[in-house]
Amino acid sequence: MTQTHDKILIVDFGSQVTQLIARRVREDGVYSEVVPFQKAAEAIRTLKPKGVILSGGPESVTTDTSPRAPKELFETGLPVFGICYGQQTMAAQLGGEVEGGHHSEFGRAEIEVFTESPLFQGVWQVGKKYPVWMSHGDRVTRLPEGFEVLAASENAPFAVVADEEHKFYGVQFHPEVVHTPQGAQLIRNFVRDIAGCKGDWTMKAFREEAIERIRAQVGTGRVICGLSGGVDSAVAAVLIHEAIGDQLTCVFVDHGLLRASEAEQVVTLFRDHYNIPLVHVQAQGPFIGELEGVSDPEVKRKTIGRLFIDVFDEEAKKIGGADFLAQGTLYPDVIESVSFTGGPSVTIKSHHNVGGLPERMNMKLVEPLRELFKDEVRVLGRELGLPDAFVGRHPFPGPGLAIRVPGEITREKLDILRKADAIYLEEIRNAGLYDEIWQAFAVLLPVKTVGVMGDARTYDHVCALRAVTSIDGMTADFYPFDMGFLGRVATRIINEVKGINRVTYDITSKPPGTIEWE
Repeated sequence: MTQTHDKILIVDFGSQVTQLIARRVREDGVYSEVVPFQKAAEAIRTLKPKGVILSGGPESVTTDTSPRAPKELFETGLPVFGICYGQQTMAAQLGGEVEGGHHSEFGRAEIEVFTESPLFQGVWQVGKKYPVWMSHGDRVTRLPEGFEVLAASENAPFAVVADEEHKFYGVQFHPEVVHTPQGAQLIRNFVRDIAGCKGDWTMKAFREEAIERIRAQVGTGRVICGLSGGVDSAVAAVLIHEAIGDQLTCVFVDHGLLRASEAEQVVTLFRDHYNIPLVHVQAQGPFIGELEGVSDPEVKRKTIGRLFIDVFDEEAKKIGGADFLAQGTLYPDVIESVSFTGGPSVTIKSHHNVGGLPERMNMKLVEPLRELFKDEVRVLGRELGLPDAFVGRHPFPGPGLAIRVPGEITREKLDILRKADAIYLEEIRNAGLYDEIWQAFAVLLPVKTVGVMGDARTYDHVCALRAVTSIDGMTADFYPFDMGFLGRVATRIINEVKGINRVTYDITSKPPGTIEWE
């Protein structure tokens, strides 16, 4: 990242929605970076931000071992915005008190505004109540000197506090999630009005700077890119090719876990639109052979990751060696693959090579999209001129059908699921709903059920359908199909797919505070 843009530094204390803060800041055209609290002091010196946001987190400020913001932060003169845990540690570090054991708040709450503030300008008015999303057990019980209460909820008497002289602000709720309706506007007020950021960061700027970074990293080396067919790897490949040209070779691995006709579609689309060397590897045998009979989901993921590495390593040798392996890793992949703060956050995605490649591979990773969210990648794809066939594709994680067959994997189950999934997507497209849905897929459940088809009893699989709406992939909600649509899909699947006698729709949501979505 060059020094030409105003920046906001986000100090991460382990919240699972910290990335949403970065997303909200970037939506307003301001560049932001997330760093773990241990590296915040160094980041303040090197990034030279115009303001700092302290994220939420799972720890309790009341313990001696809980994380803290750098002491020097509050002496830099920079505006600071503390969110949830960020508010609590700011209050504690500046001489206030935080206590546990009070009534917790998780979910929707209402806060009442008491005092005018630049944070509320054009958003909230004195004397009115507004909905917010709370998630806290501890709370501030005494404010540091110079702070005043701006708003309160029933169980958070210091829901919004500020030291206006020093431009220190703290909120007990989460403005970054969509469940706080005006939250993005509050963040904008802090970023643009209080911190004074210009808002000049655009996807065009990211494209230009990413190309510079790729060229600086790769030099004269050769790169192979794992092309999955999804929007992420396609955008990464086109961006890297724009930076280094023929130094790039794409490798598309057909591992037998793809959707119906997906391999042909991807290869045709890519070869028709881009003059980038593409190797189409037929690897169904090794992948399905090692996965057949495997039921443990973690073993599935690690097996797939290992086999991908084997294929890339072999293909690199065939082209005379490669110095780098490129991937379409995104920001959510990073946070869901490792504990970003070194704390207790759970590893969710283990099939990504986010932590680096095995030592036996004499290659380094190139991950030009590592700082972006899914919706930002789509914007970058359009900036690069990718066709809608790529940019608008639903996400379909690398393990493919392997994680859509819970329990033991067999070739028969994969074939059954592939047919049901194709019917489901075909009906979604026929209904004109594909672009309204963020992700849709079928799952072959690890149960069989007795049914009657015609005059015969059957004992076959149950198929579950899932469809969700989302913007960034960090929160999601089920898509509200009408019963007529679901009836048509179920009838087709039961009539056309031998091995399924029951279809169900999975009505689940992914609210703030959770990140698993497989």
